[in-house]
Amino acid sequence: MKDILIVDGYNVIGAWTELKQIQKDDFECARDMLIDKLSEYQSVTGWQVILIFDAYLLPGKETKTKKSKIDIIYTKKSEKADQKIEGLIKKLQNVKTRIHVATSDMAEQWAVFSQGALRKPSRELIEEIRQIEREIKKSTSNERKASITKIYLDEATRRKLEQMRRGF
Repeated sequence: MKDILIVDGYNVIGAWTELKQIQKDDFECARDMLIDKLSEYQSVTGWQVILIFDAYLLPGKETKTKKSKIDIIYTKKSEKADQKIEGLIKKLQNVKTRIHVATSDMAEQWAVFSQGALRKPSRELIEEIRQIEREIKKSTSNERKASITKIYLDEATRRKLEQMRRGF
């Protein structure tokens, strides 16, 4: 079975204390940090991730892009992220696909749930990402410790090896 996670981008940023703080000064930086975190999430879970950003008040048509293997959609001017998410569920839903939607909007959670998708509150997604980050940090820390081996050398051999390392 294929799992797809659809994320309401600004909703998750608003629920994530650190990203919400960054968003106040730099909208684009907060979006990029969310993309990076979702990219790690996708790598670990193997799920396809689709990130939706609401362009409801911005002029222009819908824009689709891909960054770090994350599908990113900026909605068209008259379309809210919720509308786009509901449309994607209808389009992607089938017996071989399980769709999860990350949002804190209770009305949207019920709407996606009624369409057969699984709801994932933003805080739950944030905690899953933090857990993944802790596991990665722990894993890389253990790898560093395991790769450090000490070979005791006399001073003359140590100097010779250092000279060879530096190329003289």
